[in-house]
Amino acid sequence: MKRIVPAPPDRVFAVLADGWTYSDWVVGTVHIRDVDPEWPQPGAKLHHKAGPWPLSLKESSTVVSCVPDRELTIIAGLWPLGEATVKIELEPVDGGRTRVSMFETFRAGPLQWIHTKLNDIVLHRRNIESLRRLSDIATREKSRS
Repeated sequence: MKRIVPAPPDRVFAVLADGWTYSDWVVGTVHIRDVDPEWPQPGAKLHHKAGPWPLSLKESSTVVSCVPDRELTIIAGLWPLGEATVKIELEPVDGGRTRVSMFETFRAGPLQWIHTKLNDIVLHRRNIESLRRLSDIATREKSRS
């Protein structure tokens, strides 16, 4: 999944580096409960709730790797359904814009075993909307500067 964001990589990364914004742009995350002070350094955790109330699940996501203004990889939990590896890459584009690429693969749990075209379509649509929201936030923050 890719999207051109009309903001430079440092502005897009600033949104990724603010763990408190995740419920604003990650589709399915409904509430951020806590963010480790070290976020987005490797090993730091973001504690969130996912899914609709009253079925919301308390879960956490952990940073695997981080290269400021370039890349962030996390393991996102959604147990009992499983967990996914999510990699977000930022690439500068002419005109002060950023190409944002998001790769998500299930790595554990039932979602890893149940791979269907319907799951792919739902995940694809979710990630399109997540990148749209990320772009909106990065662009809005840019206009405030």
